[in-house]
Amino acid sequence: MNSPWSLPFFEDRHRALATSLHAWMRTQQVNKQDDRAACREWVQRLGDAGWLRYVVPEQHGGAWAQVDSRALVIIRETLSQFSPLADFAFAMQGLGSGAISLVGTSAQQAQYLPAVASGHKIAAFALSEPQAGSDVAGMQTTATAVDLGFELNGVKTWISNGGMADFYVVFAKTDVQAGSRGISAFIVDAPHAGLQDDEYLQVMSPHPLATLRFTHCRLGSEAVLGDLNSGFKLAMRTLDIFRASVAGAALGMGRRALQDALVHVKSRQMFGQHLGDFQLTQARLGDMAALLESAALLTYRAAWMRDTAGSDGSAAPAYTQAAAMAKLTATENASKVIDMALQMHGGLGVMVGNKMESLYRDIRSLRIYEGASEVQQLIIGKSVLKGLS
Repeated sequence: MNSPWSLPFFEDRHRALATSLHAWMRTQQVNKQDDRAACREWVQRLGDAGWLRYVVPEQHGGAWAQVDSRALVIIRETLSQFSPLADFAFAMQGLGSGAISLVGTSAQQAQYLPAVASGHKIAAFALSEPQAGSDVAGMQTTATAVDLGFELNGVKTWISNGGMADFYVVFAKTDVQAGSRGISAFIVDAPHAGLQDDEYLQVMSPHPLATLRFTHCRLGSEAVLGDLNSGFKLAMRTLDIFRASVAGAALGMGRRALQDALVHVKSRQMFGQHLGDFQLTQARLGDMAALLESAALLTYRAAWMRDTAGSDGSAAPAYTQAAAMAKLTATENASKVIDMALQMHGGLGVMVGNKMESLYRDIRSLRIYEGASEVQQLIIGKSVLKGLS
């Protein structure tokens, strides 16, 4: 099979990036027994090797002039083939700092972005709440104006890098009567008086997650990120940047599952022949390959659309639809591929420590975070009704 990077969506610089990162990842091994320690180590390694420079613009220590969606897809697809936790560490640096890249003041960008690119600061994005996941407008965390700043009160949960981040981009209601039009964004350094971030969450595929509690958490006016009451649009713009890259991460896990399945069926003896000699196995492998390649085309198209959109933003609605299609298709298809690959491994596939078993757990959250599959379906459906298909 030809390299996916040979497709016309990519430029020579993307192909060189993919080759270099693949070679580098083949030399990396991190003990993941302690997910928090492992994540910290991945941030350090990715920063030292220069890979985190792709999540910020060149002006602030980044690799290229602007954050490039195709580069993000390539990096996440490659990282996730080797280590989903490495992919997690990379992605959260981008997501946690993305809003600062978009609308931060010069002072905010200078303070945080170079440190993110070098791995010296760990970033986090605090949007979800116990009763406000997909329904962002339902958030209950408030930011009340006080002398010289604001006071945060409320709870955020499912926060990636919670408890280990050096700063959080936090979204809160500054106008509780205005719904999504009353949300603002703030930068909260950690540790900070009034912030409790040590309530760790355990999930089926270990990742650093925590619940954050804000109790009379005082912030100066310099902590405001962007314009007041523009936080909802900012959150959506930030998620839009990285949505296609979530599809890239899913592709990487799916491709790893297919690769390992091919190795297994070529060596596994059954009834006097290899498992791969059975027509049923071959048909299943064909399904797996088609599922991944169809998802890849949607993913690469979405990233290309964002990178080549006009400066007037005219392509934004079409990109939003394309990114939703990519995330929906890639995460759902990769889940199917991994399930089929595990089935081919039989009992070995469900043994703790087997790569299929860990991939089966790793892929599941991608269908939920940064916009659940059902939300992507709604985005696509509304776009189709408006004639953007």
